[in-house]
Order: sequence, then C-alpha cells, then structure tokens
Amino acid sequence: QVKLVESGGDVVQSGGSLRLSCAASGSIFRINAMGWYRQAPGKQRELVATITRGGSTNYTESVKGRFTISRDNAKNTVYLQMNSLKPEDTAVYYCNFFTSSGEYWGQGTQVTVSS
Repeated sequence: QVKLVESGGDVVQSGGSLRLSCAASGSIFRINAMGWYRQAPGKQRELVATITRGGSTNYTESVKGRFTISRDNAKNTVYLQMNSLKPEDTAVYYCNFFTSSGEYWGQGTQVTVSS
C-alpha cells in the first residue's frame, strides 16, 4: 500500500519562506509525475506546481517566481520551496503522485501566512 506523508506546513509572516516535503512509502514501481495542490477555505482545490520524472516543471501563474518544485527520484520525495509568501497562499497543501499503479494523495499540511 502506498502512503504519502507531507511535512513542513506552519504559520509564517507575510514575506517569509517555507519548504514542504512529501515522501512516499510502500511499493511504487514508477512515479511519472509529482505535484502540489492547495485548497483554501471555501475554495476548490487548485494546482500549484507539477514536475515530471524528467524534471519538467509547471506552475500556476500566481506562484511563478516565488515557488520552486523539485524531486528526488531515489527517495520518492517531492519538495515545494515557497518564498515571498502572501496571505493569499494560506491553504491546506496536498501532494500528488501519478504513478504506473495509480494516483495517490497526501493527507495535507496547513500553511498559514499572516499579514
């Protein structure tokens, strides 16, 4: 059984930085893409960033230049470096793995940015 465990969420002041991590455990044959999504109160879950196995990245417009997604294939881990955080970045952040055996989600980690 595959399990994704996120860490790194916290309360931070506007302009601050956080680094989220998401590690997978269990039997995973091949991870094709990894991503981070977020859901703010009263809003739908939205894509934040994705990274392919080859390292190609994609970001939602609002985080470009501030967030960086990276991955360690050997450790089955994905990271999200978040800089210049804004109050509107406040949300529960979820990691997502798209693998050869299916799609998996983490349980979510809370990021709160105070003004």
